Amino acid sequence: MSRSFSFKQFTINDHGCGMPISTDGVLLGSWASLPRQGHIVDIGTGSGLLALMAAQRTSVTTITAIELDPTAVIAATANFAASPWQSRLQCIENDITHWCQHITPASIDSIICNPPYFNAGQQAQQQHRAAARHTDSFTHQQLLATISHLLTLNGSANIILPTYEGQQLITQAHAYGLYCQRRCDVRTTEKKPVMRILIELTKKCSLTQQQQLCIHTNNTYSSDFIALTKDFYLKM
Repeated sequence: MSRSFSFKQFTINDHGCGMPISTDGVLLGSWASLPRQGHIVDIGTGSGLLALMAAQRTSVTTITAIELDPTAVIAATANFAASPWQSRLQCIENDITHWCQHITPASIDSIICNPPYFNAGQQAQQQHRAAARHTDSFTHQQLLATISHLLTLNGSANIILPTYEGQQLITQAHAYGLYCQRRCDVRTTEKKPVMRILIELTKKCSLTQQQQLCIHTNNTYSSDFIALTKDFYLKM
């Protein structure tokens, strides 16, 4: 069953993709550091949300979305074609670990990725949904190796993960010559623990810029969340 999600400048139809549109994706697409020029790669684009958000936010002429699931590729391609930025967006059906072998090392200026994050536990019965949610098909070590191979010296990779997995990835990144330049700890409410970490990795070692974001305050969206996402959500 397909569903349509309307944002201020584009519409997404997920056409049965493994992972539906979520707050995680909108948070990452709004928060990610993006270049003014160069080449952006969206790893595991799904229905194309992050690539479309990048196209809206920047004037970068080359945005490549990589996706392994053929159903998702069809959805993303259709969503790109229906957007104002069709000429700047391309969806490629491929395994990112295979695709990057044919790309010049250190040639990608920006990487965005909402990766699989469950390392254990019961998997979804639908194969495409399980692949989108679990790291069996694409581990975080593979993600870090891919980022290390593709990213330029001055580039950045932006990722969102649950708290435990995010902390692990930040620690593991050093072995791949990657460092957390910026992170944002996300809570649903002020009284809840951190449930997501937004992470910016670079090849330059520097002090991490620490940020905090609370999505809800007093039973409504917080001013910080509205300021971050207002260019996309219709009712903000």
